[in-house]
Amino acid sequence: MAISAALFTGCNDKDDDLDKNPTEPGGTGKLVLKLDHGWGPAHDLFSLNTPLVHPLTQEEITFTTLRYYVSNIELHRADGSVWKEEESYRIATVTATNSEPHLEIDDIPAGRYNQITFTIGVDSVRNVSGAQTGALSPSEGMFWSWTTGYIFIMAEGNSPASPSGSFVYHIGGFAGANNAIRSKTMDFQGASLDIAPNAVPSIHINVNAARFWHGGISLNDIRMIHMPGANAVTLADNFIGAFRFDHLHR
Repeated sequence: MAISAALFTGCNDKDDDLDKNPTEPGGTGKLVLKLDHGWGPAHDLFSLNTPLVHPLTQEEITFTTLRYYVSNIELHRADGSVWKEEESYRIATVTATNSEPHLEIDDIPAGRYNQITFTIGVDSVRNVSGAQTGALSPSEGMFWSWTTGYIFIMAEGNSPASPSGSFVYHIGGFAGANNAIRSKTMDFQGASLDIAPNAVPSIHINVNAARFWHGGISLNDIRMIHMPGANAVTLADNFIGAFRFDHLHR
């Protein structure tokens, strides 16, 4: 019964008590990374196929697609040691019925962690490693070619502010000035993530989808990206700023 209660604790039950139990059992556990997409700094409701007004540019924007790679996940302990997930490649996909994709991470050594690091994109080695499987399979539709590599972020939609009436952002690039791979490290604001067998804690992260147009970028300025370049780098810089730690769940 105690296990069931832990698994079904709601989002409003923030884990202020996570750091009260110093015991670190052996074995492994897992966690869920919850990516809660919102709109603007107030984290207003976000969903596909719904007109939204950008809080800065005041342009009307309707998303029809939002997908991106989350890779190279690491968990950090207070003593400086780091657990790095092997073959750490996932695609976070927002759908018409779910703006909070959940990414499950397995086989984590039991213990206490206070930070997470992850990458938005695919590391340079895997961009040029030939045909791959799983989330890196070209059948996922997130791949250009072995020369230009993977599409790290795919955002598409419509807007009357765009001269074409639409926007298509296929953001990638892994070399030199066109490197659009971005990483984020966030701590848990004094709380601790306890990994243990027979428990499934989660990390709740807010994602501000309006950040693509951070800095006052208009749909008239950038409405189409289909290859690595300066615009892809600019939007990758903006989007990594969209991720903000909110709270932990038991």
